[in-house]
This record gives sequence, structure tokens and C-alpha cells, in this order.
Amino acid sequence: MAKVRDRADDDHDLDAPRTRTPRAGAGGRWWVGVGRVLLWAFIIVVVFNGIWFPIRNGFSLPISSASEPETSESAAFPETSAAAFALRFAGTYLDTSDPEARQSALAAFVPEDETGGLALPADSLTGDNLTVVAVDVLDDHNARVVVRADVNGEPMGLEVPVYSDGDALVLSGPPALMAAPAQAELPQGQSYDTDEQAAEQLTDTLSGFFEVYAEEAGHLDRYVEPGATIAPLPANTLEFAELTDITVPSQSSTEDDDVRQVSATVSWSLPAAEPAEGAAGTGTMAQNYLVTVVNSGNEWYVRDIQGAPHSFGG
Repeated sequence: MAKVRDRADDDHDLDAPRTRTPRAGAGGRWWVGVGRVLLWAFIIVVVFNGIWFPIRNGFSLPISSASEPETSESAAFPETSAAAFALRFAGTYLDTSDPEARQSALAAFVPEDETGGLALPADSLTGDNLTVVAVDVLDDHNARVVVRADVNGEPMGLEVPVYSDGDALVLSGPPALMAAPAQAELPQGQSYDTDEQAAEQLTDTLSGFFEVYAEEAGHLDRYVEPGATIAPLPANTLEFAELTDITVPSQSSTEDDDVRQVSATVSWSLPAAEPAEGAAGTGTMAQNYLVTVVNSGNEWYVRDIQGAPHSFGG
């Protein structure tokens, strides 16, 4: 009986399910699944963006500047036209010899119904020697044109406000008479060391030069530096009288050639001018020159000649 029971027990043991020992790491399989899902999601996002972004950017690209019509900048104020316009107005405004004709002429310069404010009594203003000296541009449409004139015999300025609309011009207000600029005072002349020896050498050279400069142009080459060009005075305009003053600065150049700028005062005789009785010297005039001379050996030559600045009070 015992054997039978043991066998039955063995059969019972065979029919019962075996208990399995869990393997290490078996509980983390669900993390692997989550990781795979995230990886595929990342791949899908990358692929989607790689396709979609170029398409989207293509839709939103700015239009090429080459296809855009060029926008031209606003035209600058027409200074030349405004100057001519203001000059013609000033000539009309300052001519009061015929008030009725003046009023009719002013209508071409001012807005309609504004000529009455510019009416003046007959012969109250005169204007001579009119010239435009400045155009002060205020903005793209407005400027102030300054006209100088002798008004009733006195130097004055007339400031004319001009409005521009494209090619059209009109006064934006009445003009204003202004005082002429004050006379400036010259500064004290600069002092510098002079070369008396060079001045003595150059006196004969420059006297000969000025004589042919005015009277014998064919002999200019004798005095002009080789390679330099100096145009002579027109024939029969002046006659050389004398070189009344010459100032030669000391040499300051360290180059091989000795180059100086010489101040020279020349007395010219006026052809066919007969001095009035008791008025000696009225047939001559003095002129100041700045003469560039060069001595590359033992002789002086003229390189250039021009009017002398700052010769008053020098």
C-alpha cells in the first residue's frame, strides 16, 4: 500500500505546475518597449521636419528685390530753378516805376489774390546789380533764396522764400529786405625771414619776365622753367613800367632744386592813357603777384604766376 501511495503521490506531483524562478531583468521589458516607442517617435519627427521645413520656407521666401519696382528717392529741391525764379521776382519787386504793370507781373510769382500785399507806391524802390548769392534749402519743398542788390543806391539783401512742388515754383511768403554783410577786418600779415641776396638776383630776372609777359610773348621761354607753361597777357593791354617791390622768403626746402614763392609788385602803364594835368601817375596801376621761381643750377626760372592773396597790409 505504501508503494501504491508513493506512486500516486508521484503522479500527483507530475500533474502539478512547476514553480519557475524569475530570471534577472525580466521585470524591465516594458522599459524596452517604451524606449522603442520614443525612438520611433523621434525618427518620425526628424523625417517630417526634414521634408516640411524646406517646403514651408519655400512658401514664405521674400520676393526677390530684382522683381520689385525700384522706388526712386524724392527729388532734391531744385536750387538752380529756384534761384532763377527768385532773381526774376526780385527784379520785378524792386521796380516800382509803373505800379500797375508791376502788380500784373507779380501775379506770376505769388499765389492768387496775394499780389495786393506786395503793392508799393510809385518810384519808392529801385534795384540794380541784382545777383543770387545763396540758396538756403530748408527741406524738400522750401528754400530761402538770397538776392544781393543795390536798393535805392545802397547795398542790401532781399531774402525770397520759395516753395517747390515738382517743377512748379511759387513764393511761400513776402520777401524781406536785409542789411548787406559787414566789412571784414584783415588779420595781421604773417612775418617770415627774407633772403636779400636772392631778391637782388631775382630783380633783373622778374623785370625781364614781366616785360615779355605783357609785351613780347615770343620771348617767354627765356624766363620760364623748361616744361612749364605760362600764358602771356593779351597783346597791347598793358606795358611794363617797373618792378616796385619784391620779397623773397628764405629757402626752407631740402630738395635739390631751390624753389621759392616770391611776392612781387608790378607797376603797369596803361596804353594810350594820358594823365590829367596835375594828376601824376594816373596812367599807371600797381598789381601784386605771387611768382613761383626755381633755381636748379646757376639761374632762376619762373614756374608759375598768380595773383597774390593777403597783399593788403602785408
